[in-house]
Amino acid sequence: MKKRLLLFISIGMVVLGSSCKKYLDINTNPNTATSATPEVVLPQAIVYTAANISSFNNYGSQLVGYAANAGGYGGFGAAVTYNFSNATSTGLWTSSYDLLEDFQYVIQQTDTTADYGYFNAAARIMKVFNFQMLVDTYNDVPYKDALKGVNELTPAYDKAEDIYKDLAIQLDSAITIIKNTQASQEGSSTSNVKDLGSSSDPMFKGDMEKWKQLANTIKLRLMIRAGSKVTFANTAFDDAGFLTTDAIINPGYARDNNRQNPAWNTWIYSSTGSAGNKAWIPTKWILSFYNGTKLDDYRGYAIYYQFPNTTANQLGYESNSVPAAPAGSAWLSGANAGSDRGSTTAGGSIGIFKAPSAGEPLLLAAESFLLQAEGVVRGLVSGDAKALFDAGVLASFKYDYMKPDGTFDLNGWDPQVDYDAYLENNAGSYLVHFDLAATQPQQIEAIITQKYVALNFIHGHEAWNEYRRTHYPAITNGSSDALKTFASTQSISTRADRLPTRLLYPNTESSNNGTNMPKGINPFSSLIFWAAQ
Repeated sequence: MKKRLLLFISIGMVVLGSSCKKYLDINTNPNTATSATPEVVLPQAIVYTAANISSFNNYGSQLVGYAANAGGYGGFGAAVTYNFSNATSTGLWTSSYDLLEDFQYVIQQTDTTADYGYFNAAARIMKVFNFQMLVDTYNDVPYKDALKGVNELTPAYDKAEDIYKDLAIQLDSAITIIKNTQASQEGSSTSNVKDLGSSSDPMFKGDMEKWKQLANTIKLRLMIRAGSKVTFANTAFDDAGFLTTDAIINPGYARDNNRQNPAWNTWIYSSTGSAGNKAWIPTKWILSFYNGTKLDDYRGYAIYYQFPNTTANQLGYESNSVPAAPAGSAWLSGANAGSDRGSTTAGGSIGIFKAPSAGEPLLLAAESFLLQAEGVVRGLVSGDAKALFDAGVLASFKYDYMKPDGTFDLNGWDPQVDYDAYLENNAGSYLVHFDLAATQPQQIEAIITQKYVALNFIHGHEAWNEYRRTHYPAITNGSSDALKTFASTQSISTRADRLPTRLLYPNTESSNNGTNMPKGINPFSSLIFWAAQ
């Protein structure tokens, strides 16, 4: 297939800040009766999770080699030195516990009400999803004593391994609740079961089979990530299987104040058309997975502005020669040459940032398929690892090429055609052709490398988790070559890879729960329990 010639015109960006404002906050004291109902609290907490994911992505993308500092800015501080303090990325902690209280509120309000089984189960699954993000960022966190409001203001910290084990149990419980509720609904003509429906479920629109698949997929991720370090009570999965479609949250995003897709609002335009965060541009490292240096991949044209000549830098390198961000985001696709490159209308296109009205993915089908492929390789699930691997790569093409309304413009942007070209253009690479991976380490490297590409600037935190677990994609320790490592040139890390290992607990914990907070945490030597040395 020939390289594309695209029309590129100027674009703008939006102010940093992912529009995480909640439409309802019941967290002053969740033990006090309020007028909030599960029908109101659950959807707003799911939507707030989308904003929280966007913040986690920003943090992860800077650490795992997706984003580098742009020219024209200074004061990047810990983002390029890794000299983390208790004030670094504190919003991840506070925002996560804030919305976890909402999910806990829904669970408490529906625990004894069979009619609200679907609400209870969905809240449990979302609670697990958010707690895993916390554990993967901080390791031990308050869990069993958390979310009790004024009844427990200084909750004890639980071991991360124990939390993982219980999260899997909660997912099993959620699936059981769904199945019991379905049986009750189907077995009675007078059932009062409350369906989730479109108004209460901004992700699956009440499709409970997809909720079960999401639970299975998160459980598989827990089991794969924990490896041999956790003995799970139940290693089986429900017959619903795993996600085969993207789990996307969209409550009706639109170009309007506090209504835009949170990632769009951070990186592209505000609702009034103001330029946003231009302090970051792609790294030379990540572009090498598209431009033929490491791999040859037409997804680069769908993702980046002016690819293959996209403005790029190496993290930490600061001088007058560092290019500034383009007039619009470097991540706003060159294919998006229509109304969304203006500041007042709300069209849509393809790539990572599709439109202010586009949904925010919670978990991609690409990740689900690649998790299953690794599960097969490691003997956790049955199936055809190669077929699952191939399905994961194709699913990534489909997501990147999908328009905001879920359709495809096959006039020059056919995911199947470009996937086939990907196989042809990388004919000798086991990172693309799973059957060429001769050993299990090569198979794992291929899976994680493809996941790294699929999660590019969408779920940077998940790519960062997977790097710390597997050390893939492989970098050259100690190198300063932008094509051999994504570590910052200003790194003060004492590790061989010159990378950090984790964030520190926020200063709110040291001030308010210092007795329980783990001590002696070092951002270069303290590991998340599942991390490789």
